Amino acid sequence: MTDHDKLTDLKAYFEKLGTIAVAFSGGVDSTFVACLAERVLGDKAIAITVDSPYIPRWEIDEAKELAASIGIRHELVTVEIPEEIASNPFNRCYLCKTALFTLIQEKARDLGFTNVADGSNFDDTKDYRPGLKALSELRVKSPLMENQWTKDEIRAASKELGLATHDKPAYACLLTRIPYDTRISLSDLVKIERSETYLMSLGFRAVRVRCHGDLARIEVNRNDRSKLFNEELLDSISERLKSYGFKYVAIEAAGYSMGSLNKAIPAP
Repeated sequence: MTDHDKLTDLKAYFEKLGTIAVAFSGGVDSTFVACLAERVLGDKAIAITVDSPYIPRWEIDEAKELAASIGIRHELVTVEIPEEIASNPFNRCYLCKTALFTLIQEKARDLGFTNVADGSNFDDTKDYRPGLKALSELRVKSPLMENQWTKDEIRAASKELGLATHDKPAYACLLTRIPYDTRISLSDLVKIERSETYLMSLGFRAVRVRCHGDLARIEVNRNDRSKLFNEELLDSISERLKSYGFKYVAIEAAGYSMGSLNKAIPAP
């Protein structure tokens, strides 16, 4: 069950801000923030979603539907791939967050909103999250982190609020599927998105298709590996992904691992 004192404190946090623009991806965390912001602040809250080639189209469409179901005003900010991250450097996430949240802040100011908030939670402080540095520098509010909300608490509270996202798997932008120091191409982003959409249609909820040039490396939840290891299904997957542009299709035997490409980052 949700700690109702924490929920009360979070609502008071929003009341103190007065107005808020929520960076809204439609994930578990940002949906929870947007829902509470709307309930506390009404039309003094707004959700802003970034629409970019490295954000899957289904995620944009889902964000629109979720914003409508919450009742919060929803705006889109369209942006191409910023040149500073086009080569996919090791500090890509920091550079990307800086670029995108600068645009979100500009959009928010144009609409009359002084505060911008994201969905970072308290668990994010325990993981490799270079984007947090950018958010701190830009003075973006992180209500869930500042009020020490963990992912489990957010899911539990979301369920009580009737949010469809309460059991939604974690997701990340398509750039996380491409090895660092690899030039980002629109064709790679398209074949990654099409491949993941296809695999999700087969019932694999948490899935990643890592793109290593002509090779697709599929990661599914460890508990889903037995479903994946079916000869007919593997043949179908291989044929479909190759039709999207991959020449080779491989399976990550260990299953899905968050940020698996971060292993290539040199130790400080």
